[in-house]
Amino acid sequence: MELNKIGAPERVDIDQITEIEQDVFSVPWSHDSIEHDICENPAARWLVLKNPEGQVLAYAGLWLVINEGHILNVAVRREHQGKGYGKQILTALIDLAREEGMQLLTLEVRRSNIRAQNLYHACGFQDVGYRKRYYDDNREDALIMYMDI
Repeated sequence: MELNKIGAPERVDIDQITEIEQDVFSVPWSHDSIEHDICENPAARWLVLKNPEGQVLAYAGLWLVINEGHILNVAVRREHQGKGYGKQILTALIDLAREEGMQLLTLEVRRSNIRAQNLYHACGFQDVGYRKRYYDDNREDALIMYMDI
């Protein structure tokens, strides 16, 4: 039995990434923004987790800024959530950041998104503060998290 694979996305994966993005986030990135980041942004690194048939099950993105990695989005296709794919893709992204010479990682997550916070805590992230009214859709605060790598 062939296993799921994690690697850099191809241009053909952008439609699936956009589909997941629009399904799981209330303020999703546009197709054009995702495409630009993956294909043209030299500071961006993205990973996808695909099943043997080539379906994108999860993805994660990262920006490299000097020696700090900023995690953009981590998402799992809704019907595959709870299967450990989020942890797999996040762990691979942390490894990639380490290989790229990053010394720490940061991210923001909605204060109400306890499930994501639990994943980040399980991978070694710590709470460091809040960004007040960070999210445009409902002015919800963001929890800032970081980890040394």
